[in-house]
Amino acid sequence: MSLKKLISNKTTAALAVILTVFANTSAFAQEAAAAASAKPVDMGAIYKTTLFYVLLFLLLCLFIAIVGKALKVYELTRETEGKPEGINWNTVNGVLFAAFLVVGIYGVYWEYTVHGEMILPEAASEHGKKIDQMFNITLILTTIVFIVTHIVLMCFAYFYKSNGKRKAYYYPHNNALERIWTVIPALVLTVLVLYGFLTWRSIFYKIEDPNNKPISIEVTSSQFQWDIRYPGADGVVGKKNYKLITSINALGIDFTDKNTLDDQVADEIVLPVNKPVRFTLTSKDILHSFYMPHFRVQLNTVPGMTSYFEFTPTITTEEMKVKTNDPKFNYLLLCAKICGTNHYNMQKLVRVVSQAEYDEWIAKQTTYLTNDLRKEFKLPVIAEPTTAAPAVADTTAKDTVAQTNQIALKK
Repeated sequence: MSLKKLISNKTTAALAVILTVFANTSAFAQEAAAAASAKPVDMGAIYKTTLFYVLLFLLLCLFIAIVGKALKVYELTRETEGKPEGINWNTVNGVLFAAFLVVGIYGVYWEYTVHGEMILPEAASEHGKKIDQMFNITLILTTIVFIVTHIVLMCFAYFYKSNGKRKAYYYPHNNALERIWTVIPALVLTVLVLYGFLTWRSIFYKIEDPNNKPISIEVTSSQFQWDIRYPGADGVVGKKNYKLITSINALGIDFTDKNTLDDQVADEIVLPVNKPVRFTLTSKDILHSFYMPHFRVQLNTVPGMTSYFEFTPTITTEEMKVKTNDPKFNYLLLCAKICGTNHYNMQKLVRVVSQAEYDEWIAKQTTYLTNDLRKEFKLPVIAEPTTAAPAVADTTAKDTVAQTNQIALKK
């Protein structure tokens, strides 16, 4: 069989395949149109399905394959007729590389301008500024390297594309170049690693200022909640033991430790601005993650292990509302570990306020030690306030609690 006849047969077969595909596609489209006219279809729901995008991708692949076959038929036809190559694919590839370079650089610009606006606002803690600075330096360096290397790569592909008049130079080895591209990245990475190490060391190994001691707050994680315990007037959070956990002593507080008698519980975390705070983190059940993104704080809470994290908030909630131009802004404590079905709902409100507001708020918080717990642990029971004079009774009850705690402390 002659070459011309063979190519003719291949051309006929390819055209037959193309016609068959278009015929099947047309039939499918007619059936889809008939079904659509019979029953209205919610197009918005279709666009949200994974199957729609899978089919769209397969359709795109089919379209590319058809175009490729048609071009192949076109090239074979020109070859059989003794004509020169119709499409210079080397030029096409070079132009595509140049186009991808332009699109890619624009993509970097778009990421910075669009997605860059979606990142967290400035850090609201002292150490958070150091973390942001470390992140920005790394981001700038990697962006410069990314852009420069891709410009070189794409430009080489465009300017040195094959034209049939030159050969590639065989250049297998160069010690000087290998030293350059090995030593320089090694030095840069070493500097970044050391910078990160020193930053983290400064965060986790702090020298306590005796004139500005941190507030101690205990946070206990469990599915799916955070339990907050403040230290009370003595400034010390009392001990607890998982063996003491009962239906009314959910945290397992050890009331033989006198520091527990004035410990307070809260439904939110309130912090005074510019005052260091030291969190004691524990978990009752499984692994959780103590995560406050605006303060650049994240630390795992591990069952059977106590973790600590100390930081100083620098921006109040009200100030951050102004900075973000969001009157509904709030700091949040979140869980950064997928810990079960209600993981998404495991959050707690965090407020940063002035020292005066903090003092006013903390004075209103109740103690963990209730009368039920007093009965169970054989501690003096506090008389309930009467309803006749609520204001006086409430004051009297608070004084009685303070007196009883003082008696217990003396014992």
